[in-house]
Amino acid sequence: MEGKLMKENEKLVMHTLSDVENLKVHGRNTGCLSPLTLFWTGSGIELNARGAELWIQVEVDYEVYEPWINIIINSVSVSRQMLIAGRYWFCVFRGMDANTIKNVRIVKETQAMNGDPGCYMQIHALKFDGKFMPIEEKPYKVEFIGDSITSGEGIIGAKLEEDWISMWFSAVDSYATITAEALNAEYRIVSQSGWGVLTSWDNNPRFNIPEYYEKVCGLLTGKKNESLGAFEENNFESWQPDVVVVNLGTNDAGAFNSPEWKDEVTGDIHKQKLNKDGTFNKKDLEAFEEAVYKFLNKIRKYNKKADIIWVYGMLGIPILPSIYRAVDTYVKNTGDKKVSVFQLPNTTEETVGARNHPGKLSHEKAAKELTRYIKEILSR
Repeated sequence: MEGKLMKENEKLVMHTLSDVENLKVHGRNTGCLSPLTLFWTGSGIELNARGAELWIQVEVDYEVYEPWINIIINSVSVSRQMLIAGRYWFCVFRGMDANTIKNVRIVKETQAMNGDPGCYMQIHALKFDGKFMPIEEKPYKVEFIGDSITSGEGIIGAKLEEDWISMWFSAVDSYATITAEALNAEYRIVSQSGWGVLTSWDNNPRFNIPEYYEKVCGLLTGKKNESLGAFEENNFESWQPDVVVVNLGTNDAGAFNSPEWKDEVTGDIHKQKLNKDGTFNKKDLEAFEEAVYKFLNKIRKYNKKADIIWVYGMLGIPILPSIYRAVDTYVKNTGDKKVSVFQLPNTTEETVGARNHPGKLSHEKAAKELTRYIKEILSR
């Protein structure tokens, strides 16, 4: 069927991505377009296509978690689909007015999968019967750093869904994407479900975002991802954000109520502890606050002019006082006035999604509040 469709339009011309002058790449990447590897959620390509028919060639593999993509034409999602393993062509659009320009975005809906070393997605080439037109640069750039909330886990799916599968992730409907679009900003996302600033939800100290922030996508694993450049140093100078939004702390708080984590190789045990009265252990809270402080220093090192906003609250605020203390200490010690804390609206019974995570309504509400706050900062 694919061959039949493509034969019907003999004007289709194949383009490697490096051949396309007017191509916009979104998300952290190695800079290689032959092919382009999409690592993070929300990453993808953007085109202004004047023509009737467009095809894209992808290469995909995975052991457990298949990638999902969203095709957006003129700011409207027209297709959300699972990508099966293999290298193949699929049609983005067909039979449209050849004389009009269509803004097309191919967006990776799923996060980088730390738990699946065989999972990757690449774009090799395009087939098109028209011309790719220039894309207007957006006035702002925003980077979002977070956990499952920022990865969009649970936005898709019924409230009763509990399976941990890639189907329930959505970058397009996340607060990060909605906020960026409201600001008319280009954006990037660095996020991983279950991870925190100091530790993951289950007390694993290796599963923290700051440790891997310098790399293109350092939290991935396996030789395949190494060969794709995931562990290379990220080129921060090539993309400097105006705003960095950090949404971390939810899993750090959860670790206090989770069993201890034991390293099966070394025997080391890690546990964020509660006091007998159920309050957070002071020493362990201080360790969390120190991790926040150090991460702010690291973010500032690589993003020298950005406003940094630490947001928190979509799944409760148990550790919010510690975040305020850490940020206040950082500001006082460094004199850096471009760092602040912003509380996001909590998820309710009406706005919850799958897997007890924020649903689409919760993300929309959070994006509305965050957009207002960022606009105030950018107007100063």
